[in-house]
Amino acid sequence: MADFGDAKAEKTYTLYPIGKVVRDQAHTFIVLDKRYQPGLMGMEEFSEVTVVYWFDRNDTPEKRSILKVHPRGNESNPLRGVFTTHAPMRPNLIAISRCKILSVKDNVIEIDEIDAFDDSPVLDLKG
Repeated sequence: MADFGDAKAEKTYTLYPIGKVVRDQAHTFIVLDKRYQPGLMGMEEFSEVTVVYWFDRNDTPEKRSILKVHPRGNESNPLRGVFTTHAPMRPNLIAISRCKILSVKDNVIEIDEIDAFDDSPVLDLKG
């Protein structure tokens, strides 16, 4: 294989949340900023949605520098590189979950569950 050298990223990018995860004791919702509501047109026809969100509670230089983890936080699992796991500690804290849609009303999607905290910023949705 050719020597590709080091792929240092020199650019930075800005992400803008389109909404947030809202949880109460019995329900989980994706609540979009009202200006993005037109982007939900037709979503009620889907049974699932891919939610792209940000692990904002891990946004520290220390947690972003972790590159090896025990999968599922279980130390009996062998150490693996973060890119082979779904671990929330990683250089870019982008998270992706496929969720069952329970209902869509206005700017709110009720989903079955998601591995995100209340108020986690939602970056994108894909039907």
